[in-house]
Amino acid sequence: MKIIKALFLSGIFLSFFLPAHASGFKNETLKYVISYKWGLIHKDAGEATLRLVRNGGNYDIVLAAHTKPWADKFYKVRDTLKTSLRVADLKPLLYEKITHEKNEYKRDVISYSYNGSATVGHAKRFRYDKGKQSVAEVNLSAEGPVYDMLSIFYYLRNLDYSPKNFNKIYTATVFSGRRKETVKIRCLGVEKIKLKDNTVREALHLRFNFTRDGGKKSSEDIDTWISTDGEKIPLYLTAKLPIGEIRAYLQK
Repeated sequence: MKIIKALFLSGIFLSFFLPAHASGFKNETLKYVISYKWGLIHKDAGEATLRLVRNGGNYDIVLAAHTKPWADKFYKVRDTLKTSLRVADLKPLLYEKITHEKNEYKRDVISYSYNGSATVGHAKRFRYDKGKQSVAEVNLSAEGPVYDMLSIFYYLRNLDYSPKNFNKIYTATVFSGRRKETVKIRCLGVEKIKLKDNTVREALHLRFNFTRDGGKKSSEDIDTWISTDGEKIPLYLTAKLPIGEIRAYLQK
């Protein structure tokens, strides 16, 4: 149960598959498969669908994930992440995380406001237990680039991955629930990888590190490989679990 829950906890690993274009986004729907690997065991455990729609001056994005029927028997998951971004500067306006795992239902909502380089996120955390609802509120603030677990990957598209910047560290803040985390992104260079369909592709290898509370590591590092062309489409991702690892693939 803990393994299946970890596959979807907070949506972190799924969020790495936002589509990457040089500028502007067309309405689109993308699908992904998430698998679990431990020794000789390698089994598809879940799926995710990402939809992006332009709505006037904003982009509305929804990422929905669910476990497959065999995994439902151990730990049923139906999670959804939503974010709204300004088209002009790709800054987030509203973020919502809906978590429905086994018998638990939670909902987090963050609304953003800006003052120069400072960002304030007003977070409301709804919890439901036996038909009763509780609400907790907190204000999060930070300087510099600030995003959430979904919008952070639009920031990634603006980074320079030319060879001169290999191993350069880019830093941003992520608002998540009642806490804020620091994410550091580093490009390790170009590598050849084999995808699930056995095709071999050249890809940029990116590594992500999450910390909070003055440098305390908040989760395992995540590695992802994105295409080397102008699209920068994420092709493959891996993340360690206490037992085994998850692997995520873009479906064609």
